Amino acid sequence: MKLSRDDFPLLLQLLQTDGYTVVGPRLDAGAVIYDEISGVDDLPAGWTDAQEAGHYRLTRGDDPSLFGYTAGVQSWKRFLFRPQRTLWQAEREGDGFAIRAHRDETPRYAFVGMRACELHAVAVQDKVFLREGATETDYAARRKDALFVAVNCATAGGTCFCVSMETGPRAREGFDLALTELVDGDRHDFLVETGSERGAALAARLPLVPATDEDTAAADALLARTAAAMGRTMDTGGLKSLLQDNPEHPRWDDVAARCLSCANCTFVCPTCFCHTEEDVTDLDGLRAERRQRWDSCFTMDFSHLPGGPVRPDVRSRYRQWMTHKLANWIDQFGESGCVGCGRCITWCPAGIDITAEVAAMRASAEET
Repeated sequence: MKLSRDDFPLLLQLLQTDGYTVVGPRLDAGAVIYDEISGVDDLPAGWTDAQEAGHYRLTRGDDPSLFGYTAGVQSWKRFLFRPQRTLWQAEREGDGFAIRAHRDETPRYAFVGMRACELHAVAVQDKVFLREGATETDYAARRKDALFVAVNCATAGGTCFCVSMETGPRAREGFDLALTELVDGDRHDFLVETGSERGAALAARLPLVPATDEDTAAADALLARTAAAMGRTMDTGGLKSLLQDNPEHPRWDDVAARCLSCANCTFVCPTCFCHTEEDVTDLDGLRAERRQRWDSCFTMDFSHLPGGPVRPDVRSRYRQWMTHKLANWIDQFGESGCVGCGRCITWCPAGIDITAEVAAMRASAEET
């Protein structure tokens, strides 16, 4: 089925009418971010981005596409797994304290513009936070009613390698609706695919018309071009053993000499889930609260035990992150923790490229 560009605003209006907080791409401070949007005018129409290692620039595109960018600065993770939240609060009462669980309102989100790699990232985090007997209740509450409107990628970014990770550029599962934006001359339409009963019910309320064979062929050709234009590749054959069998490889020293241990890569990553808890007390000692916030395996304190930090140097911390992401994650959750979005490359101030590190280590191992 097909939805015209002129009728696209109705999709957002229906979501708002149904009580969803609609989150989508919008421009902010020279970048595409994901945030609450009020209508189609908030979308970054006609804009695209240029991404390379340590480099991001927003530029005008060649057409009026609503979704012509490749990936937002940060992922949708921050809406489901919040950067910070209060767990409980305590207030002094007499000689003791009364502890009360903190309750936040749980929005009913509709995420519009999710890429295939980002859908896979949500599925990865589901395995982390929705495990039986170890469910993260806040994540579960936000995830339960979230509606996903995916948009297939019409262009590949300079740091994208989703084809290598088998996570894109076409959304194949995990969505309620999937759109393919077709812009060619005077034509500006969206092919619409339903992925759930909820998505089908939403589509039934839209003024859809049957897609032609020409429309389908154009969409297939578009996605084939995107897949062939990936900015990066990663050979995943034998990657798990390559990393796990080489903890003392000299490449770890090489990357440590460049890594700033700033944790940018983990905070923009759509699957990283490290977090910590901290207690905060008022100066008068009458109130206290416990907070959960994002943390990173790149910070010194993250692995600190009574005897000191387990990973005291940058070498060991980068090795922990990369080996966990691409190898140990498979032991834990049955799949890689990387979806090939390329954010860790784009937003590394030192321009460290995870695909280049894998290639260098593989080349050295083959020579040996």
